[in-house]
Amino acid sequence: MKTFRLLPLVAVIGATLAFPLRAQSLVDLYESARGFDASYQSAKSQYDATLARAAQAKALVLPTANLALGASRSTEQYIPGTGPQADFSYGTENATVSASQPLYRPANWAGYRQGLKQVDLAQAQLDAADQDLIIRVSQGYFDVLAAQDSLTFVQAQKAAVAEQLASAKRNFEVGTSTITDTREAQARFDLVIAQEIAAENDLRVKKIALDQLVGKSEAQPQALAQPVALPDLLPNDANIWVQQSEGDHPSIKQAQIALEVAQLETSKAEAGHKPTLDLVASYNAINNLDGSSTPGSSDSRVNVGTIGLSFNLPLFAGFYTQNRIKETLALEDKARNDLEGAKRAVAQGTRTAFFGVLSGQSQVKALEAAEASSQSALDANKLGYQVGVRINIDVLNSQSQLFDTKAKLAKARYDVLVGGLKLRQANGTLRAEDLQSVNALLAR
Repeated sequence: MKTFRLLPLVAVIGATLAFPLRAQSLVDLYESARGFDASYQSAKSQYDATLARAAQAKALVLPTANLALGASRSTEQYIPGTGPQADFSYGTENATVSASQPLYRPANWAGYRQGLKQVDLAQAQLDAADQDLIIRVSQGYFDVLAAQDSLTFVQAQKAAVAEQLASAKRNFEVGTSTITDTREAQARFDLVIAQEIAAENDLRVKKIALDQLVGKSEAQPQALAQPVALPDLLPNDANIWVQQSEGDHPSIKQAQIALEVAQLETSKAEAGHKPTLDLVASYNAINNLDGSSTPGSSDSRVNVGTIGLSFNLPLFAGFYTQNRIKETLALEDKARNDLEGAKRAVAQGTRTAFFGVLSGQSQVKALEAAEASSQSALDANKLGYQVGVRINIDVLNSQSQLFDTKAKLAKARYDVLVGGLKLRQANGTLRAEDLQSVNALLAR
């Protein structure tokens, strides 16, 4: 009876193990990579550190307070010319509380504003890291799909060549074809076997790379839904994409912030010629504890409180300030040139990515036409071989051309989808939400 009771449980376990792993969408794997990828986590930690460092600059304009405590004891001996020896022993305890509030310190305020700029810089750097992660996940995702397609097409070609090889052997046995047909089919079959081995290894490597990126074991991307309908590129104007980059691209933002920080650094240098004014206050308590042997001695306590203004006017610093200003002005020009260089690089990269997507879309259309033509050519060669007007090698070549075209077409479609994301990265508008449009093209 116990054996029969275990049978349903065994059946459930067997069904669970036999059930294929659920395929993950591009968004699913991106979310997984966000919490696992070491490069992105490093950028996130750098972002947090930059925020903390920026907050430190606020201390430059806030008051400071200090507490100081001290204690000492002294012993003195007095030996007069005549009379008894006199000993003096006393202790001192003191406590001081001091505070200072900057009232006019131009350099401190410039440093505080630099700290605020660091927050914007940290956000731009994190945005760039996020965009890079989106592209790496998308590229790895479609690399696996392309490798799977290549293996599928090679296996389909192997089956077709095996069928053609069997046909050639039968025809040779009945005397309707020469041994040449058989040897050609055998050579092509051996070649396809080698291609299958290479395709299997390529798929294995691509899967390992994707698993390493997203932190999952045996990640399984969802394939594109059939029939594939690639979205149009909108707006279909490279100038519009370039204009969008001017205010959104992380590299341009970082260069712009670097220029503003350099300008504030010049303000700090110029502050070397300006006076400073601070509000200062202190309270000092001193206890004198007399332990001498002298009659009439006693303890005493003195409390002193002060409040006032501290004014400082620089007069001469060995030409340090003048040369510091020259340095910061040169660095300001460098930052301005870097900003212009970043704008030009982004514009060029955006145009290159834009025309790359257009070219990819044209290649997809051309390969779709080539696929239909290759299929027609294969059908015609098969028919011609059957009636004796075509030889076996013609059929084999047509099969190779068809499956090669199918593989190139699948790869071209993936390249267009990834190229669209790279275009948004190139002009700085790529966001995680952009993956949803690609996700909509996947099979459910």
